[in-house]
Amino acid sequence: QVHLEESGGGLVHPGGSLRLSCVASGSIFSIVAMGWYRQGPGKQRELVARITSGHSTDYADSVKGRFTISRDNAKNTVYLQMNSLKPEDTDVYYCNGYIYFSPTGWDEYWGQGTQVTVSS
Repeated sequence: QVHLEESGGGLVHPGGSLRLSCVASGSIFSIVAMGWYRQGPGKQRELVARITSGHSTDYADSVKGRFTISRDNAKNTVYLQMNSLKPEDTDVYYCNGYIYFSPTGWDEYWGQGTQVTVSS
């Protein structure tokens, strides 16, 4: 079994910064890609950013230039550095991973979510 655990959420003023972390643990053979999604009440879950094992990245237009995703393959960890935060960034942020648990078996995994609140 594979488990994703997020940390780093919280309350921050507009213009502030937060860094989210997500550690993958368990029966991990390799990690194809990891990313961050967010979802607010009554809204669909949307992609924020993702990064492949080769460190290729993809960002939502709304966060380009403000958020940076990175990963430490040795630690099975992905980070999301969020700068210049806006009230509209307030959401629950979920870690996501496409992970091989064996040489031929893979699945998609989700963390439990961490709340990010941007408010004065």
